[in-house]
Amino acid sequence: MKCVICKHGETQPGSVTVTLERGGATLIFKGVPACICDNCGESYLDESVTMQLLEAAQVAQETGVQVEIRAFVAA
Repeated sequence: MKCVICKHGETQPGSVTVTLERGGATLIFKGVPACICDNCGESYLDESVTMQLLEAAQVAQETGVQVEIRAFVAA
């Protein structure tokens, strides 16, 4: 897919680190599958991956996590 940010690069499959902050909790997910622009490095997450990250952030907030670093595991 053509990158919507730089309009020059093409996206390639890869993995990224995603940091989420929610209600005082900071979560860092490593190895998140994404499409990454080969020109500017912008990353795009699939809708299902995004939903998994948001659900994990909600659980972390509810359980009182302040900071957590974890490897992404696809459901």
